[in-house]
Amino acid sequence: MSSTTTHLSLGSGAHAATFTLARDELVVERVGDRKWRTVRVSPRNVLWAGVENGVFEVSLLAKRKCKTLLSLFHVAAPVPESDKPLAAAFADALMAAAYPALRRQRRLKVFVNPKSGPGKAVALYRKKIEPVFRAARCDIDVTFTSRGKQAQEAAANLPLDKYDAIVIMSGDGLIHEVFNGFAAHAEPSKAFRVPVTPIPSGSGNALAINLLGLDDARDLSIAALNAIKGRPMPIDLFSLTQGGKRYISFMSQSLGLIADLDLGTEHLRFMGGQRFVVGFIYEVIRHKTCPVKVSIKVAHSDKRKMVQDMHAARAQAQAAHTALSQSQSANGDAPAPEDASDHVGLPSLQFSDEDEDGWVTFDRPLAYLFAGKGPFVSRDLLQFPVSLPTDGLIDVALLERTTRTSMLKAIGGGQAGDHFWMDTQHYIKAHAYRVEPHTPGGWLSVDGEAFPLAPYQVEVHQALGTVLSMYGCYRLDFDEPQGKR
Repeated sequence: MSSTTTHLSLGSGAHAATFTLARDELVVERVGDRKWRTVRVSPRNVLWAGVENGVFEVSLLAKRKCKTLLSLFHVAAPVPESDKPLAAAFADALMAAAYPALRRQRRLKVFVNPKSGPGKAVALYRKKIEPVFRAARCDIDVTFTSRGKQAQEAAANLPLDKYDAIVIMSGDGLIHEVFNGFAAHAEPSKAFRVPVTPIPSGSGNALAINLLGLDDARDLSIAALNAIKGRPMPIDLFSLTQGGKRYISFMSQSLGLIADLDLGTEHLRFMGGQRFVVGFIYEVIRHKTCPVKVSIKVAHSDKRKMVQDMHAARAQAQAAHTALSQSQSANGDAPAPEDASDHVGLPSLQFSDEDEDGWVTFDRPLAYLFAGKGPFVSRDLLQFPVSLPTDGLIDVALLERTTRTSMLKAIGGGQAGDHFWMDTQHYIKAHAYRVEPHTPGGWLSVDGEAFPLAPYQVEVHQALGTVLSMYGCYRLDFDEPQGKR
């Protein structure tokens, strides 16, 4: 073994293993392994390293080939008595690089919805997620839900000091439940500061895609890694009031075509995310209108400014995240201390139904209304490409009724957000909005959950919620088309 803690050699002959830690890479070489002799990973992918009972152990996530998913990888090598101090020093250096200003061995409350998406969540949790959490020495408390609202009730009674994060292996519906459970908690302000992080196993998986990116959201191991290594990131949440009741929404509200394809395709859950594409085509063929009056407390509607603001905010967030990751603070992953002036209960509502000052009314035939937070609403639809986590605004998209051909063209560029630039889609940054249906019947979808289509109002609560992120911002690529720059 070398005399420094950046290089460690153990064993001999076919059992020899060499570990080299550089600034941004760990290299593991095993002479006797012909299938995977050299493993190279970022320290971020290291789950655990240590010397126990005379054995040096490393657990990490790595890819055998560039385009494959991450695999859980364990290496163990006996340490001679004379090398134990140096092996321990190497393990300490590796753990410091793997968890910069992050708490190790997080205490995770896990909710798994066996019925989400294609219905494989339990098997995937046992095979893909639990082994990663165990390898990182996390303290796991798992609940497999068996009925609706079970997670909501559990969140409402959660012992807040017992957990570092809430892990939700489901689609977006269970996330909706947990946030509404926090709203009913005896200490809602404190509850909303407990980070929520998704493991995608539903049909839409919007939050997971927004936090991890389109490609990484396909890999459950990366989602598990985010639960272990992600840092708290505040996000805006919404209050939806309807019929004298108040609900929390974290993702979206939709009516018209979008709500119909969401809630009207529940019987196609076996198709995964493709159910939304099939539903969209079906609803375009039906070509229904959405007869509602929409009133909006407008912040602005300049699409070019929205793109510029999005890039500026992302650059600032990424810089702050990088600075925090280089910090030596042991509590770098903790949320900011709660201000003494913070309310113990939910934030008060700022807009009444009678408030008309500064509101703009839209009363034309619509194909749909879609409002929300977070760029992607599904893998195939970048609906809110300029959405920001904590701008204190909700993005409201109103699509005027147009030709079937135009609507079908829009879906072709849905994953790239091309429809953002359509002249028939009005895209507004708003403080609040309200809807008054002209006729009874129809769907209102709130975070993918069915609500009655009756008068309702939505307003924003800036930075009320908390999620985990390894990047400090939403992950997407979006810019103005070449001809508009």
